Amino acid sequence: MKNVFVHFPRHFAALKRLMATQMPVEQTIRQKLQETFQPKFLEVINESYMHNVPKGSETHFKVVVVSEKFDSQPLIKRHRMVNEVLKEELSLGVHALSIIAKTPQQWDESGNNIGKSPPCRGGAGL
Repeated sequence: MKNVFVHFPRHFAALKRLMATQMPVEQTIRQKLQETFQPKFLEVINESYMHNVPKGSETHFKVVVVSEKFDSQPLIKRHRMVNEVLKEELSLGVHALSIIAKTPQQWDESGNNIGKSPPCRGGAGL
């Protein structure tokens, strides 16, 4: 098995620094999204286990944010809002972020369905 640190050394080193000085990444993401959007529903899913990274990594996340702050905002603007809140985490080791950003009405109309993430198709494991 290849050592993934060869392919992502800066990301893992930065992520280790972030984790050493702050709370775990998943908890930080949850806290920042909660404080910023006061969501009706929030889920932060660490999907790193689905990828070719060391066990216990916090590099791949899916976030589901349902907030009235998204009312009358186009989807691209919602994604930009979430990315802005998490810019530090994205610059320090979070490699992938899947965003589901809905208004409460859209969430109800969707049947509160998050959907399943596809399997990893890339990275150092190929």
